[in-house]
Amino acid sequence: MSRDPRPWSLRRRLALSLTAAVVALWIAGAAFAAHVLQRETTEVFDSALREVAERVLPLAYAEMLSRETTEAQRVVSVGPKEEHISYVVRDGKGAVLLQSSDADLAKFPSRPPIGFSTTGRVRAFTASGVQGTIFVTTVEDLAHRRAAVWRSVAALVWPLVALAPIIVAVVWVSVRLAFKPVDRFRKDLAERGRGNLTPVASGGLPDEVLPVAGSVNALIGRLGDALEAERGFAANSAHELRTPIAAALAQAQRLLAELPEGAPRRRAAEIASALRRLTRLSEKLLQLAKAEGGGLIAPAPRPLAPVLRLVAEDADRDLDLGGRLELALPDGDGPLSDLDPDAFAVLARNLIENAVKHGDPEQPIEARLEEDGFSVVNRGPVVPRERLSWLLRPFERGPTGAEGSGLGLAIVSAICRGAGLTLELASPPAGAEDGFVAIVRFPGAGTKLTAS
Repeated sequence: MSRDPRPWSLRRRLALSLTAAVVALWIAGAAFAAHVLQRETTEVFDSALREVAERVLPLAYAEMLSRETTEAQRVVSVGPKEEHISYVVRDGKGAVLLQSSDADLAKFPSRPPIGFSTTGRVRAFTASGVQGTIFVTTVEDLAHRRAAVWRSVAALVWPLVALAPIIVAVVWVSVRLAFKPVDRFRKDLAERGRGNLTPVASGGLPDEVLPVAGSVNALIGRLGDALEAERGFAANSAHELRTPIAAALAQAQRLLAELPEGAPRRRAAEIASALRRLTRLSEKLLQLAKAEGGGLIAPAPRPLAPVLRLVAEDADRDLDLGGRLELALPDGDGPLSDLDPDAFAVLARNLIENAVKHGDPEQPIEARLEEDGFSVVNRGPVVPRERLSWLLRPFERGPTGAEGSGLGLAIVSAICRGAGLTLELASPPAGAEDGFVAIVRFPGAGTKLTAS
């Protein structure tokens, strides 16, 4: 099965498109300029050929009149220089009378037509005078013309090469600045994934994105109303359930105290025990509803160590641990977190209760809070690796005969999922032969936290 290619951001696509468009337009402009330049260069050099021929013609005629010999002569150069336009003067029979200092007769056509002509190597112009008795032919190597055109084109292209890094940098910086409001909107929207249901600020967004921001804020508002209604229903239901359950439990306990030993007293004891389990189950269901409903992020970061101390004291007293709970805390108030203190208290209490119920009652339980996370370790039966993920489901329990509802780790998982935390389970812990460890990593934490 093929993997999807890595998605490109809109910012990168726009920057690359603008850069490619600038380069393409520059190259197209250079190509058009080269075409125009070649045409203009041809006209200029043709004009120079004509002008040289027309100026040499009367001078050559005067030279012929003043000469005593008819042998061909070569004009001596006044200095070392490269001659781009050379000329030859012939008589009516084609005999060479006069030629420039660098003239190569092999390049000159033997009987060129009057006017312009082109061979594979040169461009020529021929003019006649004195009723067709003197002919002047000027030639220019076409390679010289092409070299002049290419030098001009290079002068247009080299600035593009030199300015390319600057153009790319300017385009990328401009696109980045233009996308700053969109990036801010994206980051604000990503934060809403951790239980924050406040509206997303839409100031500075371009017109194309404003409708998206409005729709997102409307959806967040409806979601917040739905979650608030759900939390209210769960809280009201739990409150309404507590009263009749407590009343029934009180009546069962009173009946238990009044009945003599025998079968009715045992049935009353079973009823009281069932009502206690129902009370604990209703509390767990309320916690699960709160964990899945939201409200897990505090308005401002708060220290977690004081909360964990209170949870440990209550657990040690309520569960009759007898000092088995070993608490490892950092100095001071510990790490700051935007996790709601009540949500952290529920998370920590459920992990500790899970360790107490399913661990070895003769072995200590370690609860460790560090900057990057929180862990609870207990000794006891090893949970098969394939069943670890099942323990996160509601009403699933490990290999133990202890009483429980099977909701503890489901509540912890719901809190971690809603608050953007990471929950890791392992059995046995690293370096141990048996036992169980649950590690909650805070956002941005690496793999530093380990259970000793």
